[in-house]
Amino acid sequence: MPLQERVVPAIPPGPDPQTGAKVYVVDNDEPVRQALAFLLNTAGLSALTFESVVEFLQTGESLPAGCVVTPVRMPDMDGEAMVRKLKEQNRGHAVIVVADEADVPLAVQAMKAGAVDFIEKPVDDVVLLSAVRAALDAEAQTKRDSERRGRSAELLETLSPREREVLVGVVAGKSNKVVAKDLGISPRTVEVHRANLMAKTGATSLSDLVRFALAAGV
Repeated sequence: MPLQERVVPAIPPGPDPQTGAKVYVVDNDEPVRQALAFLLNTAGLSALTFESVVEFLQTGESLPAGCVVTPVRMPDMDGEAMVRKLKEQNRGHAVIVVADEADVPLAVQAMKAGAVDFIEKPVDDVVLLSAVRAALDAEAQTKRDSERRGRSAELLETLSPREREVLVGVVAGKSNKVVAKDLGISPRTVEVHRANLMAKTGATSLSDLVRFALAAGV
């Protein structure tokens, strides 16, 4: 049944299995807004509702990172402009836009601006929930990647200049002998530096060390 035709009961509080993750429903149509929130909450997600894009943007940066679900065409701001505004504010929310068939070109423009997905009306519950969960998973992964890059950059600062040189050689796929020749040191000294690298970065394998180096920007 299309969202507009649902009889919407009171919205129960939804558990939030993804710490800090929220779904923000931004829609000027109250019955649709409430129906979406009910669907999300009963599916185990945590939904907050806003009746306009301006209201959502004015809420401030205190909202946890999450996913925004909104029509691509709103009275105060369209989906593309909303995505660009969120980027300007560095809000970090994934945006899913909902579009009528006639508004698909607008949805495509919103995706080019950075929206993660668009859904055509009438909205299918399964499609919507799948899209929201995928967006939240992507947001969580992005956050984890950002945190890992930050930690790796901090660890990189603890390395000595020689250890960094050895790390560069390792990431380039060079053997200890080649690294030793390049740096004018003994292979044994390279082994010692590699052991120190593993200890300082917490790497347990060469692949771990390479991942660390890539995250740190080496």
